Amino acid sequence: MTDQITLSDEATASYRERGWVVLPDAFSATEVDVLQTAALEVLERPGPEVGREADGSPHVCWGMHLFDERLSALVHHPALVNPSQQLLDSDFFVHQSRINMKQTNGSIVAWHQDFGTYHRVDGVPDPRGIMIAVFLDDVTHVNAPLLAVPGSHHEGLVSTAAIDPDAPDFEAVSKYRYDITDYTMSRLVGDYGLEAITGTAGSMLLMDMTVVHGSSVNISPLRRLLLYINVCPVDNRGESYERPEYYAARDFSPVQPGADDCLLQFA
Repeated sequence: MTDQITLSDEATASYRERGWVVLPDAFSATEVDVLQTAALEVLERPGPEVGREADGSPHVCWGMHLFDERLSALVHHPALVNPSQQLLDSDFFVHQSRINMKQTNGSIVAWHQDFGTYHRVDGVPDPRGIMIAVFLDDVTHVNAPLLAVPGSHHEGLVSTAAIDPDAPDFEAVSKYRYDITDYTMSRLVGDYGLEAITGTAGSMLLMDMTVVHGSSVNISPLRRLLLYINVCPVDNRGESYERPEYYAARDFSPVQPGADDCLLQFA
């Protein structure tokens, strides 16, 4: 078992004030290779948990940790578990996990808050939780990085949000996503600004699940592969089961940290 990993005061302050912090080199190159291989294999699944582009190529898999032992091991990695416990001041469960691959000319993600869906659809009571992203590619300003409104989490649930029935992916995921209206986005960006979140492969993003964010189309030839694990304190579990388990948790067991080599054993 690893020694306790703790965030610095500066990192914790960034998370509290801005809504997120990026931890560089959270995972080694070998661990990134293990996760890249796992992610690309899982994206080839034929099931409804895999979302596809218009040409049929996969770009997202929901519930990734349910389908692969390497991705399940990531959930228990001390580099992920310990700082998350520190920020939440609580044990946590995985509400949702997913693989997201931004391919050239692939899908966009409209402005939203993850908590918007978790609260309205899944019945998660309180805006307490973390969106964790593990970077498996270098994410720069040119390959459609996550764009986020710093400080927007201080407003809690943004009230002016709506489901867009005309979204291209409505029958898949956007029928559950409450997009932020243009009016509200203009106000938020005017009040708080807008930033691109970048980092090298192996970095980890910890973001409050009420931060308003989205991403544009990737017009570069550079792939952007991320793994997301969204977690909630064990006393903030969903109370509705409208969505399948690969979208929203049925297992509310607290996640415990594994061994330091929980990913390296697969190398």
